[in-house]
Amino acid sequence: MVVLPVFLQAPWVRLHPFSACLFTAVILSSGILLVLFGNEKWAQAGSLLVGVSGSWLGGCLFWGWQREHPLLHLPIEAFALPIALGGLTTKWRLGSGFYLACLLGTAATDLMVVLTGVMQKWPEVIQAPPGQSTQILNETAQQLMQPQSIAYLAIAAVLISFLANEMHKKANPELPSSSTWIVASAALSTTLWIDGLFLLTALIQPKLSGLI
Repeated sequence: MVVLPVFLQAPWVRLHPFSACLFTAVILSSGILLVLFGNEKWAQAGSLLVGVSGSWLGGCLFWGWQREHPLLHLPIEAFALPIALGGLTTKWRLGSGFYLACLLGTAATDLMVVLTGVMQKWPEVIQAPPGQSTQILNETAQQLMQPQSIAYLAIAAVLISFLANEMHKKANPELPSSSTWIVASAALSTTLWIDGLFLLTALIQPKLSGLI
């Protein structure tokens, strides 16, 4: 639920953002129908899909129309924050937990983008012609190899891993919120692995990085 939207959505939004946005309705309606008419297991899957729809739409809105403005990334992704917080005490808690954990991962990622200096290069890369963007990406990758940047990334990885582990520990089979903590822990952990993959890609072949 984390990996598929990232790797399917990225090329789709770049080619046709409007249809990618419309697909949100398919995810959302599928989730709602499963919750309303499915058994307990299908209802859990439906709630999860509702959470995915929020992350999907936020990603489409940013990468489709505001990708040149990285400061807007988190605010746009957080458009459903009040709804998700309210849903934590309802039958939609699983989807809410998923969305909030993904949003927390996004916030951590954006913070690292700022601290490592990538944020300053971002608009240049998006606006530059193909030849020039490769050069800027190479310079950005070199920034990521600086000791200070490596230290920031290592600390962030440790903190996120610790937080995900603490979430998992809060799962109590006797409480309704147990599955929510497990889902949130898994979503946050997966976000860390995806960021790690993008980082590795940026260092090995900058022009294939997630920034583009």
